[in-house]
Amino acid sequence: MRSYELYFIVYPEADEEELTAIIDKVTQTITAHGGQVTEVNSKGKRKLAYPIRKFKEGYDVVMQTQLELESIRELERTLKLSEPIIRYLLVRTDE
Repeated sequence: MRSYELYFIVYPEADEEELTAIIDKVTQTITAHGGQVTEVNSKGKRKLAYPIRKFKEGYDVVMQTQLELESIRELERTLKLSEPIIRYLLVRTDE
């Protein structure tokens, strides 16, 4: 397994319960495919540097994960199909 950092932005109209549900759904997707979530950090609502899908704000969430190569495809497919997530970035953090 390799270490990855998953950063995603959730649309600004989400309330606290929706944000928690979205984070739980992403976490369940990772663990269902053999990965592990080691840390979750929600940075709250922030102003975006430029509009994304006509949104000027969004909730930032950063996850430290451990994933297999096969599970990355399924995770990215889930993130693309998740409408509340307006942008994501998955970066490998191994040395």
